[in-house]
Amino acid sequence: MKIIVVGSGGREHALAWALLKSATVTQIYCCPGNGGTARLERCQNIPIQATDLIDITQLAVDEQVGLVVVGPEVPLALGLVDRLQAAGIPAFGPTQAGAEIEASKAWAKALMSEANIPTAQAAIFTTETEAIHYVREQKAPIVVKADGLAAGKGVTVANSITEAIEAIEAAFGGEFGTAGQRVVIEECLQGQEISVLALTDRHVIRSLLPAQDHKRIGEGDTGPNTGGMGAYAPVPWVSGELMAKIQTQILEPALKTLQARGIDYRGVLYAGLMITPAGDPYVIEFNCRFGDPETQVVLPLLKTPLLDLLLACVNGTLAELGELAWADQMATGVVMAAGGYPGHFTKGDEITGIEAANSQAFVFQAGTRAANGQLFTDGGRVLTVVGRGETVEAALAQTYAGVAQVQFHNAYFRRDIGHRLTATSENLP
Repeated sequence: MKIIVVGSGGREHALAWALLKSATVTQIYCCPGNGGTARLERCQNIPIQATDLIDITQLAVDEQVGLVVVGPEVPLALGLVDRLQAAGIPAFGPTQAGAEIEASKAWAKALMSEANIPTAQAAIFTTETEAIHYVREQKAPIVVKADGLAAGKGVTVANSITEAIEAIEAAFGGEFGTAGQRVVIEECLQGQEISVLALTDRHVIRSLLPAQDHKRIGEGDTGPNTGGMGAYAPVPWVSGELMAKIQTQILEPALKTLQARGIDYRGVLYAGLMITPAGDPYVIEFNCRFGDPETQVVLPLLKTPLLDLLLACVNGTLAELGELAWADQMATGVVMAAGGYPGHFTKGDEITGIEAANSQAFVFQAGTRAANGQLFTDGGRVLTVVGRGETVEAALAQTYAGVAQVQFHNAYFRRDIGHRLTATSENLP
C-alpha cells in the first residue's frame, strides 16, 4: 500500500515512522516532509505544500495511494478530505465541516453547549471596544483566545486586566491575521492540563493514552505560549475512573452532537482538558488532528499497528478492533527550538549529532531541511527528542542524553519537562 502523509512537522515524522512498521506499507510520500522523513526507508519527500489541495489530490490519484493521512489542521479546515473523498481516495481526517471544531473556537463552544460538555464560561466578541469593555468588568486571571487558527499561539492566559486588553488589541490589530478578528474570552480554569487524542470512525470513539504538554516557552511554565515545548505519556495520576468520565462526559457527547449535525467525522478528536482539583474534566479546546508534540510520545508506546487503527477509522470498523496494546513504559519528549522562538528566529544553521542521539532515543524532526548530505534548521520548533523507560525518571534520562548529542547554533530547550510529576500529592487532582 502507498500512503501520503500531509505535513512537515515532528508529528508527521512520527506518523510516517509508525506507519512504516507495517510490512504492507510499500511507500510513503510526505508532502512536503522534512529532513527526518527524507531519511526514512520507503519514504520520499514530495515538494507539495500541505495547503496545496489540488496537487495533493492529483498525486494521490496518480500514485493510486490507499490512504492519505492529514497531519496539520489548516488543510483539513480548507477541505482537503472533502476533495480526496470526491476523488475516491481514502483519507484519515475530518471533512471541512468537522474541522470547524478547531478552525473556530466560537463554533466549538456552541457545540459544547449543545452537547452539555463541561467547559469554561465564555463570551464572544467581534469588536475590540466591546471585548475591552467586557474584560474591564471581569477579574484576572482571564483567558483571551483568537477565534481562528493561529498555529498554537493565539491564546493568552492574562494574569491582569491590562495584559488581557493587550491581547485583545493584538488580536484585533492583526497579529494573527483573520484568525483574530473575533475573540473568545473565557474564565480561567484551575487545575492541571492533559491532552487526550481520541480516534473515531464516526460511529464510535476510542481514546489513546493521555499525555501532558508543556506549552509555555519558559521553564516553570512561564512566558508566552508556543506550539508545545515537550510532553510525556501516559500521565501517571490519570486513573481509569477519570478516563471513563472523559469518555462519557466529553468524547461520546461530542461525537453524538457531530452525528446529529450530519457531520462525517473520521479521524482524531483532540481534547485539551483541564482537570480540576476535584478531579473533574473540563474542555479547554478541541482540535481536529493529532497533537504535536503529544503524538511523538504516544506513538512510540503504541503496539497495535497504527495503520490498522487509521484504516479502521476510514472504513467505519473501529468497533471491530480489540483492545489497543501499549508498551508498559513512559515516554518523554523534549522539543529543541531555534533561539528566539516563538518570536523571531533564524534558519539555515547546521545540525549535528542526530545519529548519536538516535542511538539512545528517538529524534523526530520538524523544522529541518536536508541538503548535500547535511541537515539544517528550517523552522522554530526544530525537532523533538523522545526517550522511553520503565519510570519517568528513566525516560527523562534517556531523553536528555539524546538532547545532549544534538547541536545547532542558539539551540533552546526546556530543562524541566516532566516537572509537574514532582508536585506534591495535594497539588494533583
